[in-house]
Amino acid sequence: MNRKPSTRPSIAFMLSHPWHLISLGFGSGLSPVIPGTMGTVFAAVSFHLLTQQFPDLFTPPAWYIICTAGFLIGIKACQFTGDALNSPDSGHMVWDEIIAMWLILAFIMPTTITQEIIAFVLFRIFDMTKPPPIRWFDRHIHGGFGVMLDDIIAAVFAILFFMLYERMMLMLS
Repeated sequence: MNRKPSTRPSIAFMLSHPWHLISLGFGSGLSPVIPGTMGTVFAAVSFHLLTQQFPDLFTPPAWYIICTAGFLIGIKACQFTGDALNSPDSGHMVWDEIIAMWLILAFIMPTTITQEIIAFVLFRIFDMTKPPPIRWFDRHIHGGFGVMLDDIIAAVFAILFFMLYERMMLMLS
């Protein structure tokens, strides 16, 4: 099948298959500018709203299950959408940012707005700059798994920052 390359998927494309809806972050990845950041905004806002509205349901263990399932679903969704777009790691696929941001926020629960903003900024810095070893994984692991993996590693970097910060604060007190 000959696929026409697409640099920016449409709403019709997103709605044409459930995998596209997921990989494009329920529309957040359709942003004409900074779709990865828009996907991360969607993740932060949805996490905050769900956790505040349903605190007994959206607990850290529940979020870990959601993130694990979301990672596995994301492998298939991003592979499918990347193939359809003829762009294996299209910047419009933002499910990887969503799952990674949810993981960071789940790890630092309970959160303050300040912590959520710091988590957001840290993740975007690590995701956009791709310091080693994130860059290696981004360049060498491809397909849906590769799309998801480098963002999870960026999330781990942000989580490590929070762990080190907490340890430093304990040592100083």
